[in-house]
Amino acid sequence: MPLYMDVHPGLGDATPEDVAEAHRKDLEMQDEYGVRFVSYWISESPDKAFCLVEAPDEESLRRCHKAAHGLIPHQVIEVNSGALNGFMGDSSPGAGDRAYIDDEPDSGLRAIMFTDLAGSTDFSTSRGDDAAVALVRAHDHIVREAIAPAKGREIKHTGDGMLVSFASVTGAVQAGIDMQRACAHHEDVSIKVGITAGEPVEDAEDLYGAAVNLAARICAHAEGGEVLVSSAVKDLAMGKGLPFTPRGSVAMKGFPEPIALYEVDCD
Repeated sequence: MPLYMDVHPGLGDATPEDVAEAHRKDLEMQDEYGVRFVSYWISESPDKAFCLVEAPDEESLRRCHKAAHGLIPHQVIEVNSGALNGFMGDSSPGAGDRAYIDDEPDSGLRAIMFTDLAGSTDFSTSRGDDAAVALVRAHDHIVREAIAPAKGREIKHTGDGMLVSFASVTGAVQAGIDMQRACAHHEDVSIKVGITAGEPVEDAEDLYGAAVNLAARICAHAEGGEVLVSSAVKDLAMGKGLPFTPRGSVAMKGFPEPIALYEVDCD
């Protein structure tokens, strides 16, 4: 069946418990309408929730919501099942799983970013190790300055790049834009950025899982000065006014289906 992400904004003073109860009612009604509620999330804004649902069509999803609790989604987005399942992992209906996008530790939906300093090896060869170290420090300063407003969490340094986790997808994209704009003032610094969204696994203060692997693959596919994102990021950032340009679908190691990529306009 097709897989949909639906958006419920304007929940007002609804509590997480209220949203959990609405999800429970959806699960009770899903068989009657031939749908399967996979998971749900509450955004960093407490008045917005998202549901991930398998359904034969959009109308069946809306009718089930209406019958269960009357909260009709404002927007329904069809998403690529193979790619999104790779990001999110498998969830079983009835588990009542939820991810607070602004909670710690990183056990729910997160935007995962990798950065990489383009051309660092050649720079070290041509300019020397001391100059290369200074270049990495400039990269680190730019990245940390950009992720701070979005409360990005620096997970680890990769030598000439970083792994960063964000509670907000739009915050992650804006951080990528800010990095590229800052690079315009540093002649030698060129940064590649890859972002996806998913449910990473945290262990020993590091992150693991398909979403992390995919973010690294996307970053490797980018050129210096580019911010590339997955379709999951584009869909979750819908309505935020962020500029995305399709870059086609790319086969990536470890993923069963080609991944649709989008470039963020950083001008």
